[in-house]
Amino acid sequence: MAYYFYLDKVLLPIAPSKLQLKVNNQNKTLTLINDGEINILKKPKLTDIDFDAMIPQVKYPFALYKDGFQKASYYLKKLEQLKISQEPFQFIVTRTLPNGSMLFDTNLKVSLEDYKIKEDKKEGFDMVISVSLKQYKDYGTKTANVTFTQSKPKATVQASRPAESSPAPKTTSKTHKVVKGDTLWAIAKKFYGNGSQYPKIFNANKDKIKNPNLIYPGQVLTIPV
Repeated sequence: MAYYFYLDKVLLPIAPSKLQLKVNNQNKTLTLINDGEINILKKPKLTDIDFDAMIPQVKYPFALYKDGFQKASYYLKKLEQLKISQEPFQFIVTRTLPNGSMLFDTNLKVSLEDYKIKEDKKEGFDMVISVSLKQYKDYGTKTANVTFTQSKPKATVQASRPAESSPAPKTTSKTHKVVKGDTLWAIAKKFYGNGSQYPKIFNANKDKIKNPNLIYPGQVLTIPV
């Protein structure tokens, strides 16, 4: 089976022997008092991609050169550009059978998070690069335009109402001018219909009456209602 690795349209001359794609998630597990653990499912996080690739310094017959042979410095310069550009790019891996039948592709917009250059005398003049990529998703700040179709409400002043005259307070007492022969018992019977109510009259007129049995003609007594 043939693999083809592209970093921003640049084909790696020797496909990595291993590729790791880690699809992260942000699910959250909670423990309930009576129901044990539950899992709250959320949208997946960004995918992490890691691989090691050999970059040859000499031309090998088994290597692939899309645009002709390039030395290792060409690929290292490309990696450096991808790192410092602060721009995402396409990472593409195609898989085909020996008969040329296509299996499936990996095609992600990514950012170059990190890369390491390894040199080992066992590899001769060739070098190995360890590359770490992270999936990139386009985003933008949403804006909203607010249009006011009505002017600000104006304050209204309510017309003052004419003051209503307060009703006269109810009279809570009456008066009676004592005449010859009056007694508090007779006065109470006249106003209350019951002579035994005379103490009400006496209590309301203590400033004038010292003895309920002694009242004099001409006295003006207050009769509580």
